[in-house]
Amino acid sequence: MNRQALVVRHVAFEDLGTLAPLLAERGYGVRYLEAGVDAIDPGPLAAADLAVILGGPIGVYETDRYPFLEAELAAIAERLKQDRPTLGICLGAQLMAKALGADVKPTGRVEIGHAPLALTDEGQHSVLRGIGQVPVLHWHGDQFDIPPGAARLAQTPGFPNQAFSLGPRLLGLQFHLEAQASHIERWLIGHACELAAHRIDVAAIRRDAARHGAELERVARQVVGDWLDGC
Repeated sequence: MNRQALVVRHVAFEDLGTLAPLLAERGYGVRYLEAGVDAIDPGPLAAADLAVILGGPIGVYETDRYPFLEAELAAIAERLKQDRPTLGICLGAQLMAKALGADVKPTGRVEIGHAPLALTDEGQHSVLRGIGQVPVLHWHGDQFDIPPGAARLAQTPGFPNQAFSLGPRLLGLQFHLEAQASHIERWLIGHACELAAHRIDVAAIRRDAARHGAELERVARQVVGDWLDGC
């Protein structure tokens, strides 16, 4: 392995999922940084060949409750300033948006489960073009504004900002393209309280993960593979 991917993980079960084999095939050695446990410093994060910032059940704005977010944001901001290849997923995309000067806030509602995206005109000419009508996994209640100068790539009826890109190297995805169908039970257990609070149909998520898992894995490899090619 001659290239390094630093992956910031906020909760154990939200990992690289289906993207892990792709990165290995592309020659990346993966090292996880556990947010709130490991130091996330600007120098090492900026130096990595690739950074992936994963999801988690906290808000970008909750720095009083989770003080480590301030240092994490500063490290992400330094990397983005250097225009280094960075992929953000869910909370990771929100952290990227915040670091790029956009607002991130709760919506008062949630979007949890599998549903297709509607690509914008720019999205149809982006690395997301191969997603089509494949239902992706949504699991969020917060939403980012589109950062200054970035392109809005996708939307759903309740969440108009589902993805953005800023140049070829910075990509933020609100949805979970990486979620692995065979590991969905970890998500259902880890988010049990949230699912119960919002009366989400757990069986439907389990069923849809099995139904769409193979196609989602194909799409994830295509999207992220095309993005890596363009970096």
